[in-house]
Amino acid sequence: MNAVRISTGLPHRLGKLAQGLLGVAAAIGMSTAAQAWEPTKPVEFIIPAGTGGGADQMARLIQGIISKNNLMKGNMVVVNKSGGAGAEGFLAVKEAKGDPHKIIITLSNLFTTPMATGVPFNWKDMTPVQMMALDQFVLWVNAETPYKTASDYIAAVKAAGPLKMKMGGTGSKQEDQIITVGLEKATGTKFIYVPYKGGGEVAVQLVGGHVNSTVNNPAEAVSQWRAGTVRPLCVFDDTRMPYKTKVTDTMSWADIPTCKESGVPTDYVMLRGIFMAPGVTPEQVKYFDDLMTKVRGTPEWKEYLERGAFNTTTLSGDAFRKWLEGAEANHRTLMTEAGFMAK
Repeated sequence: MNAVRISTGLPHRLGKLAQGLLGVAAAIGMSTAAQAWEPTKPVEFIIPAGTGGGADQMARLIQGIISKNNLMKGNMVVVNKSGGAGAEGFLAVKEAKGDPHKIIITLSNLFTTPMATGVPFNWKDMTPVQMMALDQFVLWVNAETPYKTASDYIAAVKAAGPLKMKMGGTGSKQEDQIITVGLEKATGTKFIYVPYKGGGEVAVQLVGGHVNSTVNNPAEAVSQWRAGTVRPLCVFDDTRMPYKTKVTDTMSWADIPTCKESGVPTDYVMLRGIFMAPGVTPEQVKYFDDLMTKVRGTPEWKEYLERGAFNTTTLSGDAFRKWLEGAEANHRTLMTEAGFMAK
């Protein structure tokens, strides 16, 4: 009897043990499956622009936030590849097919550089991850001029006649000149476009009366605005900026009307987005999408957006791709009409 009991009980116990082991194995398998992809070596964060500009500042802020808050294992190394109006950086990512350890911050030269130069690159040669924000542009005039609204100023430009009023901006065939072309198209005006090396110089030239207006980013002219030497007329966006803290004694960023509100039907915002190399996996894209979402949740990031008066729109996945397709088409139209496309 005892032998029989032992014989029948052992398989039962072994069965329980086997079930337990199977349960452990299943748990291990589920745990392994649940472990998302992570970088296995330092991540190279490419900036397709020089040092000190908006893209450089944002990328280095992102790197600093990630490091300070221990948001990822391993290091992130920022590298500027500005050659060929950013083409050097874009091609470096395009050629790194399948490498998840390279990411790049983009601006509107994502569209304008290949169109203006003919370099063999398109944004679809990379993998979109996330739109971090959109950079704003504001129409500025010298505070000593009589223009109080954008429609006042455009009326004066029309009254002066074609190529009589000067618009100052950063660079040629880039965002500032593209906005100027869009403004001309929308209002039936024609400016003399005067290119300068950077937004700081553009603001100084407006204060000095060497140009009649500019389309500087908020951060590029905020100190002159505080000093009372320049006046914002409108923001080139569909909605007003959300920041209600007073910048001057009487106005906040939110008090600046949109150009459309002001009877000037044109808008333009500049992309600040994150991309990866082509051929990476969905899990690898998700890792960086989640990482950037964590960055955007920090106080440092929110302070940065308010200081620079950014449009806080963020997109990823199919919605981001759809936005990119629309932005590319818009840039192609503007670049073609302006005669900026490569021959």
